[in-house]
Amino acid sequence: MSASVILPPSCIGILGGGQLGRMLALEARRCGYRIAVFTDEKPGCPAGQWADAEFNGPYDDTEMLDRFLNQVDVVTAEFENIPDPCLVHVEQKKPLRPSRRAIWTTQHREREKLFLRDQGIACADFRIVSSYEEFESAVNALGRPSVIKTAAFGYDGKGQKKIESSTDLAAVWADFEGNHAVVEQWVPFVCEISVVGARSMDGRMAVHGVIENIHEHHILDLSIAPARVEPSVREQALELWEAVAEGLDYVGTMAVEMFVTAAGQVLVNEIAPRPHNSGHLTLDACISNQFQQQMRAVCGLPLGDPGQHSPAVMINLLGDLWPAPLTSPDWTPVLSHPRAKLHLYGKASARSRRKMGHINVVGETVEEALENALQIKHALPLDR
Repeated sequence: MSASVILPPSCIGILGGGQLGRMLALEARRCGYRIAVFTDEKPGCPAGQWADAEFNGPYDDTEMLDRFLNQVDVVTAEFENIPDPCLVHVEQKKPLRPSRRAIWTTQHREREKLFLRDQGIACADFRIVSSYEEFESAVNALGRPSVIKTAAFGYDGKGQKKIESSTDLAAVWADFEGNHAVVEQWVPFVCEISVVGARSMDGRMAVHGVIENIHEHHILDLSIAPARVEPSVREQALELWEAVAEGLDYVGTMAVEMFVTAAGQVLVNEIAPRPHNSGHLTLDACISNQFQQQMRAVCGLPLGDPGQHSPAVMINLLGDLWPAPLTSPDWTPVLSHPRAKLHLYGKASARSRRKMGHINVVGETVEEALENALQIKHALPLDR
């Protein structure tokens, strides 16, 4: 292997303390790596619970950041909304994978959309606006319905508003005034899908196929793999993922969320420069899961086999399921099922719409996995 390969017991540094960092830490520690976490969360965060060292402070605390960097051999990020000065500081001192450019581009809707346009990657038509006049002009050009989104990257439907025929544009703009925003043409999609995969330092790529996603209240509810889509849709989706990865010169695990139209066209919606909620089913359904691939790519190792050995369905577990912030639900319907796996994130307390864990259910067929997943979901008090 080349000198750039980072082997155990080297230390992987993780920016961010959430569940994605936790699952990377679990995977890496299994292989003998050490883990250091830098986060603005309180001590004992989900990722910190499995770290050899946890640094808790604001991302602009360069003194603490340097102490963190002195302990690590390579750095990755478990979420994209890390202040750019922090990313710049890290990249000057240690390998950062994915790069600062990739994270900087995808953490901001305006930069992300302009990247897609510049690369010729299929996405909904859009306009960048910074005034009411530009907003009104964009809606007139793109038509109604359309959607306005904050330029600063949001998630789970945050920071966006649908523009319908009866919408008062002035009232909507009052919530966005003073900021750049992105106005997008409305896509009448029939299906939402994602592709999760990894790209190594030498440019090789390995993807987990196409995943079908079902949302409730703009938050992922179920993921189904393989996706129930036509081969032409699958081919387009994989090509789009590869185009994004190449365009960003990406190193690490990445997810691309996409819309499928009634005509069978696939359009990129958002890019996540990290593992993704929809990819959690790879933990129990694939030869090499998304976190194993992240670890391999970040450390300069060859990628593993991403192949899926079992059809699977992932159920997202939100804090609404918890009877009280510190009281866990009865997990008997999950733990008594022979093909279901419970994954909890170790968060201190539950709150509405907070991601607390997930359930993976595998089956001989997609239909069997989905049927069993829905039976388990309905046996849990998900609608309090």
